[in-house]
Amino acid sequence: MTSTFHGLEVAKRGMMAQQTALYTTSQNIANANTPGYSRQRVNFVQTEPYPAASMNRPQIPGQMGTGVEAGSIERVREQFLDVQYRNENNKLGYWDSRSTALSRLEDVFAEPSDNDGLSAVMNEFWQSLQDLSVNPENEGARSVVLQRAQGVVDTFHYLSNSISDIQGDLGNQISVGIKDVNSILKQIAELNQQIGAVEPNGYLPNDLYDERDRLVDQLSTYLNVKVEKMPSGGNALDIAEGQYKITLLDANGNSIATLVDGSQFNQLGFSTEDGKYTSVVSGPIKNIEVYTTPNDPSQTESDPVAGIGVASIDFYTSGNVNFSQGKLRGLMESYGYQTSTDAGGNPIVAGIYPEMQDKLDQLAYTFGTLFNTVQKLGFDLEGNQASKDFFTNLSTIENAASNIQLNSDLQTKDIAASSNGLPGDGKNAINLGNIFSMDLSKDITLEGVKNSDGTPVILSVGKDPGDIDVPITTSTINSYYEGIIGGLGVASQQAQRLSNNSNSLVQSADERRQSVSSVSLDEEMTNLIKFQHAYNAAARNITVMDEMLDKVINGMGVVGR
Repeated sequence: MTSTFHGLEVAKRGMMAQQTALYTTSQNIANANTPGYSRQRVNFVQTEPYPAASMNRPQIPGQMGTGVEAGSIERVREQFLDVQYRNENNKLGYWDSRSTALSRLEDVFAEPSDNDGLSAVMNEFWQSLQDLSVNPENEGARSVVLQRAQGVVDTFHYLSNSISDIQGDLGNQISVGIKDVNSILKQIAELNQQIGAVEPNGYLPNDLYDERDRLVDQLSTYLNVKVEKMPSGGNALDIAEGQYKITLLDANGNSIATLVDGSQFNQLGFSTEDGKYTSVVSGPIKNIEVYTTPNDPSQTESDPVAGIGVASIDFYTSGNVNFSQGKLRGLMESYGYQTSTDAGGNPIVAGIYPEMQDKLDQLAYTFGTLFNTVQKLGFDLEGNQASKDFFTNLSTIENAASNIQLNSDLQTKDIAASSNGLPGDGKNAINLGNIFSMDLSKDITLEGVKNSDGTPVILSVGKDPGDIDVPITTSTINSYYEGIIGGLGVASQQAQRLSNNSNSLVQSADERRQSVSSVSLDEEMTNLIKFQHAYNAAARNITVMDEMLDKVINGMGVVGR
């Protein structure tokens, strides 16, 4: 038969279970505004009924319940929503960094503009040449041409230097991002160690789970990673989440390298074209390397050169970035990366800023070279064949925009405005003013300029003997520059649109996740009242049992007194 005090024990267990639920509800309310916190709930479990099934059980009608207990306290979290959120967050990190980089480029070029952009400065220069063609002997007109030319040179310098400066900022962001990623990975590894020490004892370290997932959310901004759960072993509960194994994914979703495996983690580093771990600002990124603890005990983890370990992951494959989207990839594609090498072993670089710098260099080199060519075909103010270059420091296409200079030896009288050296002739100034609109895909006939046999001078650009060797050969300088600005505008608009779309998807995924995991004060207050009434009812049950026992003990057995 059951114990006389069976009812007291059942009521006591009910009070303790509801008290645990009240404590958990208080924890949820206290952390309603804590970032990354997932609401917790108590899993009530019936205690073993009496009697146990056996051959010698007492003869009572069936089994009797013995109460309730708090089986476990688990957090409310949906893993599928976490994966969805991190995927969208990864895309947002990529498009946001790319959009920002393109937006900064647009700010540098400031096109279309009536006063600040390169096209406005060029138009002023061409206009000064047109004015000179009308008054070729006018000293003031000649002086304005030189001043406008200096304005063009200064604008090329400004654009080139601004691109280099922002590219340096992007390199610094990459370096900071790498440090942030390494810090996150190290913290996750430490949390894995703590979780691995707690779970085998049968506990659920919910707060450690929350902090680890918060760090993984941060990591997903930088890199596309896959999270796998590894059991901790021992007496861990079935609902224990275990330790995280985090791997880096390539563009096809395949694992490249393990970043965190249990309590271990690998350090990320980046190499430049010389193959050494140096400042990322010094050159295009060649590959991404995973570093382990240094092999040389005299070195530290902050010196990855000594600790190249697990793998060297190619940052590119056949000219394409190898690992999937994320903030780091967006920064690297903007900053520039080495895709391969040419026949001479020199790096071939791709990326938004290197390509924009290269286009600007081609523009400056083509413009300066053509202008010098047409300048030398004309005659100066004294009627002599021009012999001085108008622009200097154009020995190579590379860095032409930052190197181009107005010839310091050039004087106003040296401007070759005349096509024949005769007074009042300004046809070569017209030719100089038309350089911006010359169709470089066709032969160019210069107005008034003739060969020694009296035939018109015809210029051709290209690689054939006698041609002017310039990089722009399929369009006018004007249309080439318009193509640069147009392409930049389209790319920036697309990046901004996809950034906005990704942000909307991130917010949507986060809202769905919060609807499951976040603390609702209304719901918690309802639970508070529910558990309070259950506690009061259990306490009332004890009072009833006490009154019954009092009657049995003190109110019975008094016959015959």
